[in-house]
Amino acid sequence: MSDFLDPGRGPEQGGDFRVSPSFFIAVFGVGFAIAAVGHLVRSRALVAAGVLLVLAATVFLPIAYSLSH
Repeated sequence: MSDFLDPGRGPEQGGDFRVSPSFFIAVFGVGFAIAAVGHLVRSRALVAAGVLLVLAATVFLPIAYSLSH
């Protein structure tokens, strides 16, 4: 079990999508925060902007990046 949990022995990354996920995680976090603030102040525009950023980080940006390379 300890060999399975060793982070240095994880799966190798395959395919052409070789990019650090930190940018996508940052956009996701910002979108989540904006949507949360939008819910707190009851602003539909802020909620919509946050949801769009979350969708961009998880769906649209990775697809656009993989199609462009």
